[in-house]
Amino acid sequence: MELTVLGSGTVAPTPERTAAAHWVDAPPVKLLLDCGAGTLHRAATFGIPWAEATHVAITHFHQDHWGELGMYLFALRWGIEPPRSAPLTLIGPRGMRTRLTLLAGAYGDWVLEPGFPLEIREVSPGESVSLAGDVELEACKTPHTTESLAYAVRTGGLRLVYTGDTGPSEELARWAAGCDLLLAECSLPDERAIELHLTPSRAGALARDAGARRLVLTHFYPVFGQTDPAAIARSEFDGEIVAATDGDRFTVGE
Repeated sequence: MELTVLGSGTVAPTPERTAAAHWVDAPPVKLLLDCGAGTLHRAATFGIPWAEATHVAITHFHQDHWGELGMYLFALRWGIEPPRSAPLTLIGPRGMRTRLTLLAGAYGDWVLEPGFPLEIREVSPGESVSLAGDVELEACKTPHTTESLAYAVRTGGLRLVYTGDTGPSEELARWAAGCDLLLAECSLPDERAIELHLTPSRAGALARDAGARRLVLTHFYPVFGQTDPAAIARSEFDGEIVAATDGDRFTVGE
């Protein structure tokens, strides 16, 4: 299973980081985890076959996590030659279908009828969805918005956990237990901590409590400046830690 970080930033634009988006290649599944602004151009830059996605999973409805989904569907219909014909499954929390219906009212019927088979699957905390082959997607509630979910991708005995946006959560740590790679948001420095996001120390503590094999930090606000969040997270977690940048690639289980 391969992970590519397409967007390691937030709603605050910087030249180095675009908004949340992560590509998981777990044959036969090609999964896009979140679809914030910049997803398509970053995918093109890093040689990711974005038009071949089999599934898109959205963690919650803040714009920096799903704001480019409409553009993504638009590009699949008019931005490739020949236009897409393969089915696509959109996965998200409760309320996803309603929000896409509202988008269709604003943008046009093509949002729900893009010219290829489109399935919308709403998932609840604790639910597991079979994607294809032996690949499973699991969901866990996180303390961020009312609908926010973390996702785990499980295949071939490997498990990748993506927190999405979250505050500290003992439940999330238990659910992520033993994961091979923990892809954790790390929005703010410790001195600017708020309850709805993780900091380096909190992300390190989550990895420690979950017994994760490796911790990859993502979703950085520019306030970090030149500081090294991975170095701070090491005060809580003694495993491998990487502070991701756009374009970083990881092999899960390596």
